[in-house]
Amino acid sequence: MCPTDRALEIGQRVERFVREVIIPYERDPRRDHHGAPTDELVYEMREKARGAGVLTPHVLPGGGHLTQLETAYVLRRSGLSPLGPLACNTMAPDEGNIYLLSKVGSSEHKERFLKPLVEGRTRSAFFMTEPALEGGAGSDPSMLRTVCREDGDHWVIDGRKAFITGAEGATVGIIMAKAEQGASMFLVDLPDPAIVIESVPNTMDSSMPGGHATVRIENLRVPASQMLGEPGEGFKYAQVRLSPARLSHCMRWLGCCDRAHEIAVDFANRREAFGKKLIDHEGVGFMLAENMIDLQQASLMIDWCAGVLDGGSLGTVESSMAKVAVSEALMRVADRCVQVLGGLGVSDATIVEQVFREVRAFRIYDGPTEVHKWSLAKKIRRDWRAAQ
Repeated sequence: MCPTDRALEIGQRVERFVREVIIPYERDPRRDHHGAPTDELVYEMREKARGAGVLTPHVLPGGGHLTQLETAYVLRRSGLSPLGPLACNTMAPDEGNIYLLSKVGSSEHKERFLKPLVEGRTRSAFFMTEPALEGGAGSDPSMLRTVCREDGDHWVIDGRKAFITGAEGATVGIIMAKAEQGASMFLVDLPDPAIVIESVPNTMDSSMPGGHATVRIENLRVPASQMLGEPGEGFKYAQVRLSPARLSHCMRWLGCCDRAHEIAVDFANRREAFGKKLIDHEGVGFMLAENMIDLQQASLMIDWCAGVLDGGSLGTVESSMAKVAVSEALMRVADRCVQVLGGLGVSDATIVEQVFREVRAFRIYDGPTEVHKWSLAKKIRRDWRAAQ
């Protein structure tokens, strides 16, 4: 779909900034214990994005958002480097938390918690997932075990969370807990002595500052004024956040795979073997042709789902289909890029190896492929029964 003039202008500025300013940072040694950029590096890049006028480019002056179709065009270009979304403040979990707060937060919440996120001066974390071996919530949020209870003009929260992206170093948290009325959400200032980071495991992906922490919450007191929305509405608010957030992941990683494909194409046109360029060997040329097809299909799926969301639908079915189709297509693209590059593809000589790892992880977070397929199969059954 043709972007609007507004999206075209913003997207071109973002792409130019990422290619000229951010890609050179890919060799910057400022990384944490599992390879993710340190906050020092993140905020240095954000200051450059601020100066270039491309910080939080999907949020308009005055607080409005680009449409989802426009956002797709812009976020894809921010993803041309794994560092691009961090620099431009379009990365998860902040991008999804910004969207949720803009839709559900009170005016006080927006001033205190949303404003510094939009300005790129802080990071946030979304505390929903729980330890799997303890029977906690993961792909099935109804298994939520973290609890909250009213105590005067406060709520008290107890529980454990796992794989909480960016918890280490975040200053804004959104916690989901189960009240008598049902799942509820709370805004909290971080760090807090009642929220203890137990561990930050090394994971195959390394693009998100703070890693994916396991967290213990003990007797956390939160003022009632910091409940996000109404008690018992947590699952509804989660869908407000998760449907567009799934799609945003697709947008960003599509940009990364665009770049990986560019690198593979350049290599195939320069490298010679068995008397001719790699591109002229069908085994390589056909892989790159298949990449073109998968990238285009992923783009079309993203645009279709974005259009549904722009039409006012919650888009849970559509975002599930997009998450499955795009993550699986991009996995094929990344894998082919590694294969085309050969030995270089499994080294850190280019970003292709990192893109492969990141996209492999993407097939799991925000719902594994199999969970989305299962959800879609249930809809097929419901629709069939309703038609009988």
